[in-house]
Amino acid sequence: MNVYFDNAATTAMSRAALDAMIPALQDTYANASSLHTAGQLAKEKLEQARTEIADCLGAQPREIIFTSGGSEADNQAIISVAKWGAKRNKKHIVSTAFEHHAVLHTLQKLEKEGYEVTYLDVHEEGMVCLDELKAAIRPDTCLVTVMYANNEIGSIQPIAEIGAICREKNVLFHTDAVQAVGHLDIDVNEQNIDLLSLSAHKFHGPKGVGCLYAKRGVILSNLIEGGAQERGKRAGTENIPAIIGMAAALKDILSHREENEAKVSAMRDRLIEGLSQIPHSKLNGHPTKRLPGNVNFCFEGVEGESLLLLLDMKGIEASSGSACTSRSLDPSHVLLAIGLPHEIAHGSLRLTLSEYNTMEEVEYVIRELPGVIEYLRNMSPVWESLEKGETKHVI
Repeated sequence: MNVYFDNAATTAMSRAALDAMIPALQDTYANASSLHTAGQLAKEKLEQARTEIADCLGAQPREIIFTSGGSEADNQAIISVAKWGAKRNKKHIVSTAFEHHAVLHTLQKLEKEGYEVTYLDVHEEGMVCLDELKAAIRPDTCLVTVMYANNEIGSIQPIAEIGAICREKNVLFHTDAVQAVGHLDIDVNEQNIDLLSLSAHKFHGPKGVGCLYAKRGVILSNLIEGGAQERGKRAGTENIPAIIGMAAALKDILSHREENEAKVSAMRDRLIEGLSQIPHSKLNGHPTKRLPGNVNFCFEGVEGESLLLLLDMKGIEASSGSACTSRSLDPSHVLLAIGLPHEIAHGSLRLTLSEYNTMEEVEYVIRELPGVIEYLRNMSPVWESLEKGETKHVI
């Protein structure tokens, strides 16, 4: 059996996205900036997709800027507000310790340029404390950036409450919603979100395309110069087939969102139940406030890379953390942020499901994984030391 449980890294293209993209690739090839008929037809398709995506978020079409994906959108959002803040002597930003690296690396770059960043603790279950957030906001704070749902451990933040605090404090609020869009109910106005990043390939759309929602009145800076596309805020000829595919994928997944959530959550809960029976294992993230398809465990005495390779031999495709850093030998910064020691964080396994998966696949993983864990532990001197009582179990 082949089981793809790495949907947080990327998802399979939906039929809806493919059906929308193929004619666009064949027929909508003109440049949307061209004045001739074919160009204007392309422009019409582009703006139709913009409207459809805006409607899915509760936004206005002019508030949507198309990008190459979530990382670019994160960069543009954070850098734009930072530049705006600097002009007003507001060079303080509040974020968390377990953001995606597209956010963390951008913040680290800004720190080198004289900005100050407060990284909130996310505690054992990966949740922001609202009182700590409120206390961290200062008169010189220009931005709060907190991810909607964590890409590794799946914890869902109280976004509406965070947005309300930011609105009360007159501070702009950005959320990296790459893992949330298409899977959770989102309304940027009701949740007081000023900027939001998303990426199509996380909800069965094509790779290499995403967008930034920026509330009307938020001043954006350009990351890419060279043309007047996207109201002059993102130069480069728009990838119209991919944008059309993104809109189609988002509309399609949201039309079945509640049905998908029920199905995927049931598979997630059964998987958690089954893997919890493995001795010295630990579920990471909030037990209930987590993405429908996210299961993240640590297994004591096991090294994550070996675990992934053996699972792959059994046809189980998973990851040990973020796809962007999966080739790194360093332990997950997310797991370290929730207080796990290095030796435990090294033994992490992320299994992420979608509505395309089945309960039969879940049962297969539950049957196969314990044997793989036992095999690796029998080879491990660390596990031998634990079992002999020479060192104490952490889990």
